[in-house]
Amino acid sequence: MKNTAQLTQEAISLLKALIATPSFSSEEQQTALLIENWFRTNAIPFERENNNVWAYNRFFDASKPTLLLNSHHDTVKPNQGYTLDPFEPIEQEGKLFGLGSNDAGGCLVSLLATFTHFFPLENLPYNLVIVASAEEESSGKNGLNSVLQHLPELDCAIVGEPTLMQLAVAEKGLLVLDVVVKGTASHAAHHNPDNAIYNAIPIIEWFNSFQFDKVSEVLGPVKMTVTQINAGKQHNVVPAECHLVVDIRVNDCYSNEEILQTIAAHLTAQVIPRSMHLNASSIPLNHGLVQAGVALGRTTYGSPTLSDQSVLSCQSLKLGPGDTLRSHSANEFIYLNEIEEGIQLYIQILSDFFRS
Repeated sequence: MKNTAQLTQEAISLLKALIATPSFSSEEQQTALLIENWFRTNAIPFERENNNVWAYNRFFDASKPTLLLNSHHDTVKPNQGYTLDPFEPIEQEGKLFGLGSNDAGGCLVSLLATFTHFFPLENLPYNLVIVASAEEESSGKNGLNSVLQHLPELDCAIVGEPTLMQLAVAEKGLLVLDVVVKGTASHAAHHNPDNAIYNAIPIIEWFNSFQFDKVSEVLGPVKMTVTQINAGKQHNVVPAECHLVVDIRVNDCYSNEEILQTIAAHLTAQVIPRSMHLNASSIPLNHGLVQAGVALGRTTYGSPTLSDQSVLSCQSLKLGPGDTLRSHSANEFIYLNEIEEGIQLYIQILSDFFRS
């Protein structure tokens, strides 16, 4: 059995290889091969569908509850602010630079090392399944959500995203709406009391001022923001429709369906959700995973950013090395000691949880 120091060095080597291999969402074929190779090298049987790769602990027992470890190996495209080659893993002053190093390569390789540590152990109170998922950044149809049908019932999960190894015990969901406000088309020179753009004004104001009653202790209120507006093509034609896009960050007090029903009940406009499955996530503060982290000096908080937690129906904790503020930034990096600490903390939290 490899020791933690050896696993850490191998995890960093894998991260460098992942950085050097482009893996934009839905184009992760080559990084999936690197993850396959990790499992082969460690004699761990695995499965793959599309660009998702997953594996179970050696002594999987269907009578035991199952804990999911998950992180993703796709990346966004590098932004124009890069001065370094985004696909060259550069070590400098304790940092490892490269696209996806922080979001979420450091988390993924740390979880792979953690899973490999526990893989051969007998008599674990939980089964472990690890999924290196695709299409997280695009919320694609062939990501983690497509793998869940192949997995046993999940009792809880750790989702690897950069949290500075603090405990994100809740995460806001996302609901994006297309709102179509109707009116009557006419020549601009004539009086028209049914101008779709004017009709949109009170609707925009409603989104700005309406407050949902339930406020989450960790995530705060539901937040609705009109982010796009589009109407008209000619200066002398009053349009028949005004189109709005509304970004809604949903707390853990509501399902996306409940939010949609409330909005539809208040508006006369046509309301069309782009998707309904990106729900808020949470885990109780008294859950064993949270308590194990708190006992090690970790703090709890609510996360405003979206992850693959949104497609899980089980209780889930977001936890990983790296800093969310570095995600999608130019010259993205992760500190090498964050990976070392991340692996140690993952192993300790799970060990303590299994003993509780």
